[in-house]
Amino acid sequence: METIQSSSFPIFRTNPVFLTPKPLRPSKVSIKPPPPDFDFRSEISVDSRATIARTHPELLDLAENGSLFLIEKSRFGPVPAWRAEFVEPEAIWLVGTNHISQDSAVEVERVVRAVKPDNVVVELCRSRQVAGIMYADASMDGEAGGQQLRSNMFSLSGTGFFGAVGRSINLGGQTALALRVLLAVFSSKISSDTNRPFGDEFRSARKASEEVGAQIVLGDRPIEITLERAWNSLTWNEKLSIVSSVVRGITSQSDVSKKNLNDELDRESSTSDGTFQLYKQLSSSYPSLLQPLIHERDTYLAWSLKRSKAVNKSKGVVGVIGKGHMNGVIYALLADLGDLRFRDLVGQRPTGTTDASSNGWIVKLVQDLIRDTVIAGLLWALYEQFIKGGLESPF
Repeated sequence: METIQSSSFPIFRTNPVFLTPKPLRPSKVSIKPPPPDFDFRSEISVDSRATIARTHPELLDLAENGSLFLIEKSRFGPVPAWRAEFVEPEAIWLVGTNHISQDSAVEVERVVRAVKPDNVVVELCRSRQVAGIMYADASMDGEAGGQQLRSNMFSLSGTGFFGAVGRSINLGGQTALALRVLLAVFSSKISSDTNRPFGDEFRSARKASEEVGAQIVLGDRPIEITLERAWNSLTWNEKLSIVSSVVRGITSQSDVSKKNLNDELDRESSTSDGTFQLYKQLSSSYPSLLQPLIHERDTYLAWSLKRSKAVNKSKGVVGVIGKGHMNGVIYALLADLGDLRFRDLVGQRPTGTTDASSNGWIVKLVQDLIRDTVIAGLLWALYEQFIKGGLESPF
């Protein structure tokens, strides 16, 4: 990670001013992150490897290199009384992936074909699926191939472009849309610099699932809600800092060669040391983002794997998630919060109205004006950069 952190993408830089997180809107159920000393490998690795060696020895190498883990139903907590009719999956197979690694794509195909699960849960939501991440053809050349290379988790492209824009506004508001556009450009730049398309493992999951007759389940929380909650968790200083950092990463030239960046990514994807890097970076740079970006999504993914309607009465479920989520997802699977429901992980917008006799409406008007001005400025800057500057658009 040292090479990436020293590059021109200055997203994660420790700033003592930001070490006091702004509290999120309260939820009826507390979403607890893993304890500092929790390590999923020490919790389940021995049992996981033993069961894989007994049932699917052809996958033992993936268990040995830390890419594949198996959690059986006996490790789950009891199903809550209000869902007594629900039957959890007998086994959940988790494949930890690197989103721009071809090795991860091969591993996902191997696991799905060997296990032949009822469901394959992927770390995508409807908006990202509509953007075409799972359906792009990696063999395409020319403009089509370039479009696939530019597709990433924030993309608005695909057959439902206008639907994606509308969904972003409806679920997360204008801020979520602006953030998504900004992060789409940034992610596209990283993919272009490494010459690696995003999400090969998701395309492999879709292809292998079709071959074995498994159902694809979109297991992640809608990105619009995640971005809105992440933005609302930040202080104004943090908001300005992170936006300026992303813009600098987009507009500056990388001072790290493509070869060095690719070598660094290969090293990280081949070891388990990179699993906690994102967590550590966020903890030191923007601790307010840990809850909406990591902990809440980890729990949402875990609930999709074992408590969603799609996996009810399933014998086997394969989960395809980024390695950075493995610790939190496995903790949420083991340390069961029986009363937690999906709606607790989505959050709700404030329903109170502004008192007309107060100055609240003036404050809101000024805040909206500032926000819209910033959004317009960012979009104009991106237009100048990508259209007039002659660069390719990631959308």
